[in-house]
Amino acid sequence: MPTANCRQDQESGWRVVRYKGQLARQSAIFGVLLLGLAGIVGRSAGAEERLQVDGEKSAITFSLTDTLHAVKGNFAVASGAVSMDPKTGAMGGLITVNATSGHSDSPARDRRMVRDELKAKLFPTITFAPQHFTGAWADEGDSTLQVTGVFTLLGHAHTITVPMNVAVEHGQATAQGEFPVPYVAWGLPDPSVLFLRVGKVVTIGIRIVGSVTE
Repeated sequence: MPTANCRQDQESGWRVVRYKGQLARQSAIFGVLLLGLAGIVGRSAGAEERLQVDGEKSAITFSLTDTLHAVKGNFAVASGAVSMDPKTGAMGGLITVNATSGHSDSPARDRRMVRDELKAKLFPTITFAPQHFTGAWADEGDSTLQVTGVFTLLGHAHTITVPMNVAVEHGQATAQGEFPVPYVAWGLPDPSVLFLRVGKVVTIGIRIVGSVTE
């Protein structure tokens, strides 16, 4: 029969085994938690948001006043893809507009605008390349941003900053904003004639719709 000392040694041994088993399980659980936390932190720290623009749902509008009334119209967005780092504010990508797609309520005026003012045969596209933004980006919900980038018109690059309101819902984003273009100062012809004076600044509106991914 086992002596009292032997039974005590066996019980001590079992306690040691149980303790080591508990310690091993706790260590494993702790390790899994650490790995999960590291994964979350890693995704948050290095996550880059990407916006793939839907040209069919997006549009660029313009508004210009003259002596008689306001001229309004729109251009088609040919393509677009934008990347952004919510942590640093860095942006990249390009939004391209078809210069020949300008459309208002006057076909004759549209033809003159495309041919004489935008010189679309020589410069068939108008582009905006975002470079940086300020403001707090929300993965879901509304964001108010200041987007700075390069707007290229008639082959000339102009750095502009556009106030943008962005709404994200279930991975779909809608970004809207507007900015002034002093088109005469930028080298476009002044369409004013003797009795019809046209404003020297055109207001450009942006509506960009697309899907957001990481």
